[in-house]
Amino acid sequence: MLLLTFGLIATDLNWQKMKEGRMYLTLLVTPLQWLIDIPARAADGLSDLFVDRASLIRDNEHLRSEALELQRRTLRMEALTEENIQLRELLNARQRVEHNVKAVELIGVNPDPFLHEIILNRGVEDGLAVGQPVIDSGGILGQVLSLAHYTSRVMLITDARTAIPVEVNRSGFRSIALGKGLLNELELSHVPSTADIEEGDLLVTSGLGGRFPRGYPVGVVEEIVRDPGRPFLLVKAKPSARLDRSRQLLVIDYPNPQSSVQSEPQLGLDESQESPET
Repeated sequence: MLLLTFGLIATDLNWQKMKEGRMYLTLLVTPLQWLIDIPARAADGLSDLFVDRASLIRDNEHLRSEALELQRRTLRMEALTEENIQLRELLNARQRVEHNVKAVELIGVNPDPFLHEIILNRGVEDGLAVGQPVIDSGGILGQVLSLAHYTSRVMLITDARTAIPVEVNRSGFRSIALGKGLLNELELSHVPSTADIEEGDLLVTSGLGGRFPRGYPVGVVEEIVRDPGRPFLLVKAKPSARLDRSRQLLVIDYPNPQSSVQSEPQLGLDESQESPET
């Protein structure tokens, strides 16, 4: 057997026909080798498929987490940007105010839909007094209604109990702006048909009554209804202050006739208080 093996090797090395025969044999065996290799290649393909799928799932989860984190940061940046804008506007408003002011922040809203009231983070201990005007960067927002030691309650100008002496900035016509219980609407009472007032006119505080200093924006005339059957015009205005959005506010240290301050339990929205006359 050993001699036969050496003989075949010698023949393969020296006889050209043997090499050609080996080539034909290799050609015949190639399909068999390909068939034998199919399971191994299929196993490799499935392994790569599962590995790639698991890798893609991990990558997708990682990217999803990063996207959520970036979205959270973006939302936070938007909130900080908006707060920064409000603080800048409030700073500009403070520079325009001739009286001393105190910076306050809104911390609560009265849930009663018939009472337009908010809660501030300053009270008696901070020197606030009942009746003091409250403004934002747009204009008059309301006035202090009642006080606790460290908080205060403010009645907005749209509350149905509120009436503010105003004048048309353009013509000087004076009237009373009444709250109607609607967050974005004021109404001027007893406006004669001959009054010099137009849509788009700016209404400012007239200073009459001693509750609000003169010249602060109150609202803008949006609609004038002339009814031949009524002796007076129906004038509707939109408040200049951002009643439903402002958070950073100013309390004006303005003299008012109500000097006595009665405190109430902190954030006591359930206790009835006498509203200041406006």
